[in-house]
Amino acid sequence: MTHYAALIDKAADGSFGVTFPDAPGCTSTGATLEEAAANAVEALRDWIEVLEGKGTPLAAPRSLDAITADPEVKADLSAGAILVAVPVVARRGRTVRVQVTMDEGTLAAIDAAAARSGETRSGFLARSALDAIMRP
Repeated sequence: MTHYAALIDKAADGSFGVTFPDAPGCTSTGATLEEAAANAVEALRDWIEVLEGKGTPLAAPRSLDAITADPEVKADLSAGAILVAVPVVARRGRTVRVQVTMDEGTLAAIDAAAARSGETRSGFLARSALDAIMRP
């Protein structure tokens, strides 16, 4: 899975801002650090989709070693920003059938949780997986 480095810093109002050194113009925010990191996944996905829609080639992200050697990034880190790796979670627009194996009790718990949230089993599993992927 491809990851882009993001810098998260705290604003004067207590919120958090996100920028991507290798994704110019891609930004996000969040009321908490966790929310900012989760929103960064969505912002990166949307940024990539816009570039792809325009036919603009997407540059590969630099390694974390290369990012931390960048003088601008070093300055941001020295000023208190933190560096996180944000996964690229692309929407493909096509549903794919999969087969998984798990304990029967676990499956029953999943079905009960899906029913409580008004989701199908597949929808619940997909959302739960994305929630876990987006967590910093």
